[in-house]
Amino acid sequence: MNRPLSENQLGELPLNETAQATALKTADDYANSAAADYANDPSIDRAPDRLESTMQHRTEASVFDVSLGKVYVVLPAYNEEAGLPELLLEIKKVFAINGREYEVIVVDDASTDDTAKVASQASFHMPVNLVQHEVNQNLPGALRTGFLTALKLSEDHDIIVTMDGDNTHPPAIINALLQRISERYDVSIASRFQNGSRVIGVPWTRVITAFGARMMFKMIMPIPGVRDYTCGYRAYRTYALREAVEFYGDEFVSEKGFSCMADVLLKMRRFKFVFGEVPMLLRYDQKEGGSKMAVIKTIMQTLGLLLKRRFGGY
Repeated sequence: MNRPLSENQLGELPLNETAQATALKTADDYANSAAADYANDPSIDRAPDRLESTMQHRTEASVFDVSLGKVYVVLPAYNEEAGLPELLLEIKKVFAINGREYEVIVVDDASTDDTAKVASQASFHMPVNLVQHEVNQNLPGALRTGFLTALKLSEDHDIIVTMDGDNTHPPAIINALLQRISERYDVSIASRFQNGSRVIGVPWTRVITAFGARMMFKMIMPIPGVRDYTCGYRAYRTYALREAVEFYGDEFVSEKGFSCMADVLLKMRRFKFVFGEVPMLLRYDQKEGGSKMAVIKTIMQTLGLLLKRRFGGY
C-alpha cells in the first residue's frame, strides 16, 4: 500500500553557516577539477567559438539567486494513471511546505490509459501543464519535450527538476536537490550510491545494471562529483541546461532507450559545470505495473554509448 510521506520528510534541509561554507568550497573544488579534466580530455571536440560564448553566458547567469527562482518539475509519463495521482499530491505537499513557486509539466507520451485525464484533473488544484504526444516517442522523446517546454517557460535563475512519473521517486528529495543547487552546483542528482541511500523492491537485474553502468563510467568517462549516471531524478540550473540544449540542438537528447539519461550527463560534461549528488530513496515497491526497461538492451546501449562518446567524440 502506498503511504503519504510525513511532514518531516517533506521539510526543507537548511545548512548552518559552517556547512554552507564547506559546501561552497566543495563546489569550487569540483569546478576546478572539472576544468582540468576538460582541458586534458581528447574525446571532447571543443568547438572553441561556441564554447567561449556559452562560458561567458554561464559567468553572467551564475550571479542569479536561485532561491528566488521558480521550479519546473518535468514528469515523462506513459500509462501512469495508477501512480500519477499520489505522485502529484506529494509534489503539491512538498511545495506547500517549502513555499517555492513551481509548475509541473506532465509529458503524456501517447498513453493508452487515463494518464492525460489524471493530469488534466490535477490542474484544477495545482499548477500542472499537460503536454501530449500523438505518437509514442519513448523516454528520449518525452524527456526532450519536457526539457524544451520547461526551457521555453523558465528564466535563467529558475530550476528544472526531472523525475519518473511512476511514483518511485519520493518528491521529498526535491528539497535536497534544491539545496545542492543553492550551494552553487549546476546539476544535482539523486544517487543510489551515496551514503544514506536505499532502494526498496528493485529487481536484482536493475540493481546490477545500475552498478555495472557506474563502473563503466568510472573507468571510461568519469565525471567529477557523479556516482549515479543513469538515475533520471535530477535538478538542473536552467541556464546550464539552456546552454547545453542551445549548443547541441536536436542532438541533446539523441540516444534511444534509457541510456539517454546517461548521455545527457556526458554531453553536459564538456562544459565546466559542477555536478553533485544527494542520497536517493528509490521506492520501487510503490510502482504500479512492471518495469518498462529491457535490461540486456539497456546494458548494451550504455556500453555502446560510452565507447562512442569516448572514441568518437561528442
